[in-house]
Amino acid sequence: MTAYDTVESPDETTVFGYHDLTPPTLADVYEARSVVARHLPRTPLVRSEHLSAELDADVYLKREDTLPTGAFKVRGGVNLCAGLDEEFHDPGLIAASTGNHGQSVAYAGRAFDIPVLVAVPGDPNPDKVAAMERMGAEVHPVGRDYDDAREWAEERARTEGYRYVHSANEPALVAGVATAGLEVVEELPRVDTLFCPVGGGSSASGYCLTVGEMTDADVVGVQSANAPAMYHAWAEGHLRPRDDADTYAEGLQSRVPFALTTEILRDRLAEMVLVSDERIEAAVETMLLKEHLVLEGAACAPVAAALERGDELAGQTVVLQVSGRNLAAEKLRAVLD
Repeated sequence: MTAYDTVESPDETTVFGYHDLTPPTLADVYEARSVVARHLPRTPLVRSEHLSAELDADVYLKREDTLPTGAFKVRGGVNLCAGLDEEFHDPGLIAASTGNHGQSVAYAGRAFDIPVLVAVPGDPNPDKVAAMERMGAEVHPVGRDYDDAREWAEERARTEGYRYVHSANEPALVAGVATAGLEVVEELPRVDTLFCPVGGGSSASGYCLTVGEMTDADVVGVQSANAPAMYHAWAEGHLRPRDDADTYAEGLQSRVPFALTTEILRDRLAEMVLVSDERIEAAVETMLLKEHLVLEGAACAPVAAALERGDELAGQTVVLQVSGRNLAAEKLRAVLD
């Protein structure tokens, strides 16, 4: 199968474009690690004393927020750019993002001297926009949400020759992101449950390919109840878009499920759960006050899901992916108030 992006309707899925959509293998992930390790540090796996006490479990945080862009996605951007076809080095890369994917592409583009254009929703997180611009990307606000920006970026790629970098339908990106899972297994080979947020599904797919494949752990994806496109794709076996995805956690915002990650998650994910925006926002406050960590909403979706499980996790070894620290300033002020 090949794909540039997916166009979904209730009755059909059409794919078009540049690159193979074959899911990456564990061997691909190990190959990606040799690339990622040259450009990025390992991230800490730290026991959370507060959450361990709350859940009567051994709870560890995979601190992807410590990466240079403040989020896990940069692993994928670096791996993809390292293998980019020469024909795209001049026109450059184009991506659509609510922030973290765009920062990933901008960081990798700067590292490999490739120009980057990022489309963002019309009312973006200003801190994430500023970060992309500091890394040399041109940022273009368009539309009401991520999917409007994505459609604009796709059209520019078709007409102007950019290499469109999808946030999930990219085997090299998923393999790069999955290198975090290798680090978890090496440091903590006996895991019972791993929770990770799901927006487009690249992170959860990466953990399925590593922690899910190499250990007996259940990998659980967590999505906002206000943006459940991937949840329904996983549960019901289709790629139908939703009408909206208005969520507090902009990193989980997508109205359209994606073919590659849906295939991986349907095959390998143990479970996907929905949590309310109110629970996610409360988890942001919990992590700030109890762990002294400034984390964005998407990063706290696993915390919210684990706390909802309560006694079900007692006695287990649990890993929560802390996916990013890029909390908008006004949201931080709201938590402090």
